[in-house]
Amino acid sequence: MEIKKGFKLASVIFASTLVLAACGSDNTANDTSSEAVSSEAVSSDVVSSEATSSEVAAGELQDGTYKLEEKNLDKNGWKVDFTLTVKDGKITESNYDYLDKDGNLKSEDEEYQKAMKEKSGTGPAEYIPELNAELVAKGDPAGVEVVTGATHSSESFKKYAQQLVDAAKEGKTETIMVDNQVEE
Repeated sequence: MEIKKGFKLASVIFASTLVLAACGSDNTANDTSSEAVSSEAVSSDVVSSEATSSEVAAGELQDGTYKLEEKNLDKNGWKVDFTLTVKDGKITESNYDYLDKDGNLKSEDEEYQKAMKEKSGTGPAEYIPELNAELVAKGDPAGVEVVTGATHSSESFKKYAQQLVDAAKEGKTETIMVDNQVEE
């Protein structure tokens, strides 16, 4: 019982010291009271229910076009080609797809679409536009859902989208080249 009283007293003294130190600040250059700072800290940490993740994430982004490419074709003959456009601090366009050696898009390859759809229930003509649209809508790669039947592509999309978002936060518009060398 005696220890609890001592702990409570120490806690009260500590809290009082913090309050007095904050109130006693002699900073006349900054005309912000400790109450205003507290409410600002709370409002920046707590996002209203009306704010979406795209509003939060996109506020940090610099306008521009950001590009990422894989250097090598994968074992199926494709490599990622991904461009992200940011306008007014928000992701306005996401163009993620795969290219073959001739520059053809995987999302437009009817044979690949048919074979994958039969095997996994989805194909690039469906999941690629879905991933792109979801990133634009949510503005945050972490919020993009993995597409059932296209798990590997979804995870690559999210990883690469995060790299592009990171580049957009810094305004780095140089193409990101990913060394995706396939070991045989």
